[in-house]
Amino acid sequence: MSLGKIVDAIIGKEDEKKVKGKVVLMKRNVLDFTDKSSLIVDDIADFLGHKVSFQLISSTHAKNVIEGKHSNPAYLENWITNTTPVIAGETTFSITFDWDDEQFGVPGAFIIKNLHFSEFFLKSLTLEDVPNHGRIHFLCDSWVYPASKYKSGRIFFANQAYLPSETPEPLRRYREDELATLRGDGTGKLEVWDRVYDYAYYNDLGEPDEGKEFARPVLGGSSEYPYPRRCRAGREPTKTDPNSESRIPLALSLDIYVPRDEQFGHVKMSDFLAFSLKSITQLPYPAFKALYDNTPNEFDSFDDVHKLYEGGIKLPQGPLLKAITDGIPLEILKEVFHSDGEGLFKFPTPQVIQEDKTAWRTDEEFGRESLAGINPVSISRLQEFPPKSKLDPNIYGNQNSTITREQIEDKLDGLKVDEAIKANQLFVLNHHDTVMPYLRQINMTSAKIYASRTLLFLQKDGTLKPLAIELSLAHPDGDQHGAISKVFTPQEDGVEASIWQLAKAYVSVNDSGVHQLISHWLHTHATIEPFVIATNRQLSVLHPIYKLLHPHFRDTMHINALARQTLLNAGGILEQTVFPTKYAMEMTSIAYKDWIFPEQALPADLIKRGMAVEDASAPHGLRLLIQDYPFAVDGLEIWSAIKSWVEEYCHFYYESDNVIQGDSELQAWWKELREVGHGDKKDEPWWPKMQSVQELIDSCTILIWLASALHAAVNFGQYPYAGYLPNRPTLSRRFMPEPGTPEFDELKTNPDKAFLRTVTPQMQTLLGVSLIEMLSRHTSDEVYLGQRDTPEWTKDLEPLQAFERFGKRLREIEDKITQMNCDEKLKNRSGPVKMPYISLYPSSEMGLTGKGISNSISI
Repeated sequence: MSLGKIVDAIIGKEDEKKVKGKVVLMKRNVLDFTDKSSLIVDDIADFLGHKVSFQLISSTHAKNVIEGKHSNPAYLENWITNTTPVIAGETTFSITFDWDDEQFGVPGAFIIKNLHFSEFFLKSLTLEDVPNHGRIHFLCDSWVYPASKYKSGRIFFANQAYLPSETPEPLRRYREDELATLRGDGTGKLEVWDRVYDYAYYNDLGEPDEGKEFARPVLGGSSEYPYPRRCRAGREPTKTDPNSESRIPLALSLDIYVPRDEQFGHVKMSDFLAFSLKSITQLPYPAFKALYDNTPNEFDSFDDVHKLYEGGIKLPQGPLLKAITDGIPLEILKEVFHSDGEGLFKFPTPQVIQEDKTAWRTDEEFGRESLAGINPVSISRLQEFPPKSKLDPNIYGNQNSTITREQIEDKLDGLKVDEAIKANQLFVLNHHDTVMPYLRQINMTSAKIYASRTLLFLQKDGTLKPLAIELSLAHPDGDQHGAISKVFTPQEDGVEASIWQLAKAYVSVNDSGVHQLISHWLHTHATIEPFVIATNRQLSVLHPIYKLLHPHFRDTMHINALARQTLLNAGGILEQTVFPTKYAMEMTSIAYKDWIFPEQALPADLIKRGMAVEDASAPHGLRLLIQDYPFAVDGLEIWSAIKSWVEEYCHFYYESDNVIQGDSELQAWWKELREVGHGDKKDEPWWPKMQSVQELIDSCTILIWLASALHAAVNFGQYPYAGYLPNRPTLSRRFMPEPGTPEFDELKTNPDKAFLRTVTPQMQTLLGVSLIEMLSRHTSDEVYLGQRDTPEWTKDLEPLQAFERFGKRLREIEDKITQMNCDEKLKNRSGPVKMPYISLYPSSEMGLTGKGISNSISI
């Protein structure tokens, strides 16, 4: 060393060539209380050498023609002296990098190497004062496994967005290599530390090796059973069917593969959610089947049902109860089933019966819930009478409605049917064509259901009055002979009134199944997953559209994987508690045939269902044909806010259509979505071409709407409405009683008991209510629409300001919803049950609130 350098070192000038920063992370022993042994050794070993290194990569200076210049490795300081908190939390460490501004320039990325024995969660790296540049923030939010688990180094980029063509040359190769890593090579079993996003068919729902009754068709990859793709895990095929993927044991249900960064965070895990889901669905199948076939207890009265919420009910003791609860920890039993471990079950009172225990039975509430309940997306305007079927008459015969004009015209306030149609006052809740193709098979199981059509009349006060319910069965001589149908109309007295209540219950069974399987699962969870996969495979974290969409994909892959493992699988809870039984997922595949991406936009959906017409003079360019349609009124406000935010954001990065067309990552993303992610619909002409800024805006608005607001509208109100199963029964076990039968006599003498003997039985009620209570809850780490979990998600000022305006507009919408819910003239906003419509109220607290638009499909 020269004399000058020695002198500089002595007087401290060498210290000036340093850049200090801070690293925020969570060590695994904070997050995992079950495996600490390796970390004790790990931390002791850290005294002996550096265990976590960081190397900055220059975005302005290259060490060769394809790579940015690397800094010297820097290491976490004071790992041991930072006390690990007792509860999960973040820890900040200092780090210091050697610096020579002339030789290095501006950091744009860094490589991290973990030489510990186990992983940790890296939150961020912040350089406080980079010479001639200032503060640089690297948002990481990723699990970093030991370096031995990776084929290439882990790299993170600064929070500056770049289109592919604008990427600084020294970073370009790193950007491309990272995407290649995330895509994987399409082979092999994927392990927990793998970061591979890949596609597979839904071929993991059945267990054919356990017997024919557990076999299920592969969904996806065929014209018979088309389906969106799901995350590939790469498990071995089953022995019986090489096209089916083997399943992991239920005891390991939380270990089903999704990339680790897509798994629930530690807070959600600590909120018992995932463990509760595992416990409730880990019932031994033989015990569950015994319960299903031989229900130990029935609800004999509505007072018996109310005991679920007011004092609890006790199941019979003995081997059966032990089979259900055996192996489930007491604390989980208490959390999931509200049980004391001795079979006592008690639940929070659902909002639908908090103010009035009988108002749910009124015709007005029945009609209101089609506009403001948990499935407000199925009702449509009647445009022809009688309603016609779209089922192929060569296969199903005549499936057109048998409702006659004479049966309804005395209830139309003096109008003829054609006049009511012309005045836009007739509406239909039509589940006939959805249910009929499976009706014969379903009714060969213990379920006994109908395919239903319900006509409703729009009254002057804005409420819907049910006019007639048509219940149809498959023809006993074969499908080609059409349907056997019977029409029921409102009655107020005697056994006829009880029959009308049962008719509404059969409609609710149809609607509950369609809601859970199609409106909820298919149209949000399943159709969004390919977008999550494609975004991670084709859009770099540097890409502005990745930064726009990423918050709306949080936890979706994990909740979907858990659903496949424990809810949607053969013999799972869904098949046991919802009317299509073993045909449930097949039914969603048939419904997917009608899925059209552009029609998922709220305005397009409302127009398609005849609930609105285009009107340039109306708010949002649409005139609602039912002005007091809470889902649509609030939804259009949210939709407009999302679209305005997306427009501002996209126009900042894309000045012209030419930029869209020249964006290589964006084009690869959209191509893969169409041809692979939704590959069974790749030849459909309705796909946007992604050649203009407007197509990008429209597509991103739809995605955000589906993942946030639409999911909220059909999910978080589940417990408030369906936590009281008589209001939303999921099963019916016997047909409408015929005169002269014991069932008809029971209906005359004890109509409530007959009603409860018909709908969801006690055990399925307990399981169903337990499940939807969990699925209706917000966890404490929820991030809502208009929020981000970090304020430094981008460095660009204009998008940050636009996002602030988005959040402000959502708060204004909250105030507007509150005001409308107080307006007594808007009868559909609260109804007879006095339950304000808050499903699209953007923010919420933790827990069972019935409101709050989560950023993503996180439950």
